[in-house]
Amino acid sequence: MTDSRKITLHENEMPTHWYNIIHDMPNKPLPPLNPATREPIGPEALAPLFPMELIKQEVSQEQFIEIPEEVRDIYAMWRPTPLFRARNLEKMLDTSAKIYYKYEGVSPSGSHKPNTAVPQAYYNMKEGVKRITTETGAGQWGSALSFACKAFDIECDVYMVRISFDQKPYRKMMMQTWGANVFPSPSDRTQAGQKILADDPNTPGSLGIAISEAVEMAATREDTKYSLGSVLNHVLMHQTIIGQEAIKQLEKAGADLPDYVFAPFGGGSNFAGIAFPFLHLNLTEGKTIQCIASEPTSAPKLTRGVFRYDFGDTVGMTPLLPMYTLGHTFVPAKIHAGGLRYHGAGAIISQLLADGFIGAEAIDQLESFEAGVQFAQAEGIIPAPEANHAVASVFRAVEKAKEEGTSPTLLLNLCGHGNFDMLAYQDYFAGKLEPHELSQNEVEEALGKIDTPTIKSVVDKLG
Repeated sequence: MTDSRKITLHENEMPTHWYNIIHDMPNKPLPPLNPATREPIGPEALAPLFPMELIKQEVSQEQFIEIPEEVRDIYAMWRPTPLFRARNLEKMLDTSAKIYYKYEGVSPSGSHKPNTAVPQAYYNMKEGVKRITTETGAGQWGSALSFACKAFDIECDVYMVRISFDQKPYRKMMMQTWGANVFPSPSDRTQAGQKILADDPNTPGSLGIAISEAVEMAATREDTKYSLGSVLNHVLMHQTIIGQEAIKQLEKAGADLPDYVFAPFGGGSNFAGIAFPFLHLNLTEGKTIQCIASEPTSAPKLTRGVFRYDFGDTVGMTPLLPMYTLGHTFVPAKIHAGGLRYHGAGAIISQLLADGFIGAEAIDQLESFEAGVQFAQAEGIIPAPEANHAVASVFRAVEKAKEEGTSPTLLLNLCGHGNFDMLAYQDYFAGKLEPHELSQNEVEEALGKIDTPTIKSVVDKLG
């Protein structure tokens, strides 16, 4: 029924395969480069960090990859997640647009992140891995991987960006509850962390720094692998269960396909999860669904960065990836949307943006919190600070529709709740949050520090 407020699926309607958008892309992502030689590398170079099954998925060209039964069994603790028609919000905004949101906050850790944490932990367990290291910004990824590692009896070490470690104590406690070891990053446990602290003892940290520490620990211990919550191809693919469910739910509700799909953007997993299955319809059936990534004005890599090869971490230990980036040494401002404070974008997302298949817009933190509070007052759910950026994009689309006299269907990935982010809301209500947008000088300074290969130079070299 089109008047349904909540559209649910039965457990047996959960998708059985992840969708691999690379199969349908006219221009495939360029290969990663060796960080030392800067020559293209094959999957064998990733073996010290990842289990082989994930490496196979990283380079796979298959359109669909089956979800293991053991993973689906754990997914069933919260999946399929509900799709809501935001009728109260539509009324508040006085709009004829139809607004839907896919709510991922019902997972054990309160966000979309377990969709990839569970299969990553599963494949590590299958290869006998005893410890996984990772980084986390706001703490959503760290808590998701902590939950997943506990499910498969794997030790979990989390390097949490220092500013979030201080701002979000309850996320840290969630990780500890699931048995994880949590360290503020940069730390004195790694050479990378020691170097950063020597240069700036008061650094707020960054995801790039935390990645350097986690990768260093995995690369130097035979019993340890590394896990990443965004950016990489296999991570984005695991999240596509979100959009696949949403398509089924819209069909079940008798609703139109969305005209616009919105999701917050940090490294890409959130956006990919909701958008890629709809892009599949664009690429294979000629649909014209517009998929928009909402990033913070404090870390605007898609809207103001450059498309070139760059490191995923600050120190330069990871392979070089073709990405939209502000430079791997960029340290973002201390905004509360910690999950979006990343310097670069995943290779798949970057190629899709370069080819014009997706769009992006930058949202200031004040605009995002204003939208999030209104959403909470209308729909009852307090969104995570990251999700607020996409909520703000929906509000912009509503205003545009009013100006144009149209009634579009809008779909939002509400990637998680903000129940553990109330300090951010406290600061907003106290007037402590200020608009923050990088100046052109700051952007140029960050980009000026990039000394990695350009896309053209690698394409020319590959012939």
